[in-house]
Amino acid sequence: MDFKFLADTIRNIIVDPVKAWETIYTEDRKVKFTIINLLSLVLLASVSAFLGSFYFINTGLTNVYSVMAGIKYFILYSLVLFGTTLILAEITKALDLGKDLKTSFNLVAYSAIPFLICQMMSRLFESFIFINALALFGLYVFWTGMERLTDTPEQKKIPLLIAAAVTFIVLFFTADWILSGIMDKLYFAFFA
Repeated sequence: MDFKFLADTIRNIIVDPVKAWETIYTEDRKVKFTIINLLSLVLLASVSAFLGSFYFINTGLTNVYSVMAGIKYFILYSLVLFGTTLILAEITKALDLGKDLKTSFNLVAYSAIPFLICQMMSRLFESFIFINALALFGLYVFWTGMERLTDTPEQKKIPLLIAAAVTFIVLFFTADWILSGIMDKLYFAFFA
């Protein structure tokens, strides 16, 4: 894992997404490198969920519940990011834009950075839930990345953006609902 790359990428995505996408395009890093660095950001968000549940939520449940919350969010974020990537690749194929998993992954991964940062704050401090509205900045990041990484015609840009956003949101809430049910049943079956 390259901490300098991760810190520079996060800063550039937040401060100047157009410049960040230009750097991403010219560097042309391997997908494995991006996955490792993205998973470290996912891990930080999951640790925030664990710490927020452990220190700040007074539920009367054991500490195992906090550990399971961290695991749940790691699985959730990973499923949503990789699931959105696979579905986005199929959507681009359906829109006659080609099917490129690397481009789809880069678009989803880098545009999810604002979301993951917001999740770190709102999972750690539950009263900061309003900060999740700032995750909408990821739509702009996606838009600028789509303009740089793909040759999407003007009439297909908005449908692609909407399709990606809806896919991400539906996957997030569906996977959250399913994982919450599974984790709650496991916790109450074995640890309560």
